[in-house]
Amino acid sequence: MGSSTYRALLTGAVVAGTLALASGSAWAVKVGPVEDPVRVVKVAKGQPIVMALYTVLSGPDAGQGLDPYRGAQLAVDDLKAKLLDRPLRLIAEDDACSAEGGQTAATKIAANQQVVIALGSNCSSATIPAAPILWKAGIPDIATGAASPKLTDVKARGPGYEGFSRVIYNALFEGEALAEWARNTKKLDKVAAVHDGTPYVQGLVEAFTTKFKSLGGTVVTVEAINAQDVDMRPMLTRLVTTKPQMVFFPTFIAATAHIVKQAKEIDGFKDIMLMGSDNVLDKNFINLAGQSSVGFTIVSPPLDADSYGDAYKKLLEQYKKKFGEGPTTAWTAHGYDAVMLAAKSIEKVAVKDKDGTVYIPISKLQEAILATKDMKGISGTITCRPNGDCAQFRAVFYQYVNADPNTFDIGKNPKNVNP
Repeated sequence: MGSSTYRALLTGAVVAGTLALASGSAWAVKVGPVEDPVRVVKVAKGQPIVMALYTVLSGPDAGQGLDPYRGAQLAVDDLKAKLLDRPLRLIAEDDACSAEGGQTAATKIAANQQVVIALGSNCSSATIPAAPILWKAGIPDIATGAASPKLTDVKARGPGYEGFSRVIYNALFEGEALAEWARNTKKLDKVAAVHDGTPYVQGLVEAFTTKFKSLGGTVVTVEAINAQDVDMRPMLTRLVTTKPQMVFFPTFIAATAHIVKQAKEIDGFKDIMLMGSDNVLDKNFINLAGQSSVGFTIVSPPLDADSYGDAYKKLLEQYKKKFGEGPTTAWTAHGYDAVMLAAKSIEKVAVKDKDGTVYIPISKLQEAILATKDMKGISGTITCRPNGDCAQFRAVFYQYVNADPNTFDIGKNPKNVNP
């Protein structure tokens, strides 16, 4: 046996052992000819293979979930709604981008033991409580947009996330990239930041401030707000007295709109750079911020059509044909890729008996997901690490240049202003 083969077998054994320990049993489940330490899904001939998606489908951030949901539907269409000669069924739950909503959505999905895999959420707030509920029920989870560093930090996240992976980048990479740009490219000495206490936003701010300080810069203040706050003036008044050169607030759509509008009312902000994140790559941000959106800059991975390439442009055509409108955010590709990653992984591990019944061993399914390498996704190349991070990150900058919501077109408005 070659050393590389031995290492591969050893790695597989370690992963399998980890999954078995996570399930609380050792090869205790046997269904038909297949046994697995976590669960075996039996799909009789003619019965559907079920994927469940949970994401935000209501409230001001609904576009953040609607587009990946529609992307997932387009992937099902491209698979002709078939997988392993079975109908492929996609069901969805609204998690309202909240911890309570994520818990409720995951509990509903977990109650349906025909669900093979879950996709979601686009919100870290919902995903953090949902993923352990799903894995306890033997359902792996591929997130479409939950970027909180905690989700893949094996030391910080605690038990129950062994079944988690994501096709979105880790926000840790985004925060560090912004800090390097601010300190090394823009030569800034003093910055401030604002977070709303949600896992994604707080994690991104922590990554940014920690890296900026490590590069010799000064973080003059980190302000905290509630995601539902409307009056940002007291916070902004305190913040401006610390005299930062840049303020980073990767908050969600409504809070960001309030901040950019109200900052214009307070003396001292004219020469301070305001920086947001891809959380507001959404037509609804222009609706809420109005004229104040013009000039607002955000850090993001490359999410415009030209950066994605021809496959994404084709997907946009399919989107418009099916739904009668274009996407309002940048997350369609991630919903599409989550379905395709799930489908390819299911195909690798499924077992069919002589009667045509399909058996899907769940621990082996999760192993297949984490073993994915160089998969060509719409959103980029997908290569999964053992902790569940499957996406790469490259920082670009977009700036809103027009207050007409109908001009929303990532790459044009907001315009790619990469230095």
